[in-house]
Amino acid sequence: MNLFEKEAFVTKAAEEFENQSPEAVLKLAVETFSSLTLACSFGAEDVVLVDMLQKINPNVDIFYLDTNVHFAETYETRDRLEQHYGTKFVQVLPKLTLDEQAEKFGDELWKSDANQCCNIRKVDPLTDILKNYDAWITGIRRDQAPTRANAKKVEYDVKFGLIKFNPLAGWTSEDVWNYIRENDVIYNPLHDRNFPSIGCTHCTRPVADGEDPRAGRWASIEKTECGLHK
Repeated sequence: MNLFEKEAFVTKAAEEFENQSPEAVLKLAVETFSSLTLACSFGAEDVVLVDMLQKINPNVDIFYLDTNVHFAETYETRDRLEQHYGTKFVQVLPKLTLDEQAEKFGDELWKSDANQCCNIRKVDPLTDILKNYDAWITGIRRDQAPTRANAKKVEYDVKFGLIKFNPLAGWTSEDVWNYIRENDVIYNPLHDRNFPSIGCTHCTRPVADGEDPRAGRWASIEKTECGLHK
């Protein structure tokens, strides 16, 4: 598709599929794009999409951004999912190891410049992997954050220059957990310990009752997104 064709596809699909199920959006993605991938962080939304996608087309690539500083429970969830579905997730690593990053930018960059740390360990690797695809699937929901409130189920991702599918955009957290329970989906056990949103170990904490679900991400600074979804 050229840019004009992509924009026409997005405009039509976003309207037609606004009230369709996540599975219908995934089927549209699979049937339209042979060069397609799912971004998985092993959080609740993403494991739901993994389960749905395995039922629709288990051959679609699923990748994860390995920052090297994920919780042990996150890596364990990855391993359990791979074993359960008999698949292998694509590991995407930063160009710099943690030691190389420390040597170049100083120790604990996530404290001194969290945005730069996210760029090195997440955004740049994501940019590299998405160059191999025409479309990608994400687990973002509109009610997660004000920055995501206008997300469409099908949109053109200007930042990365490809079609972006957000099948769960219209779902609530309750919808996600209902699916997990009803389909016995493997999920990260940190969710049972007050971690509704799970990132890297240094920048994620559990949330207290009544706090915003994303309050545990970059809690000590004015930052709400890592830069993957703009």
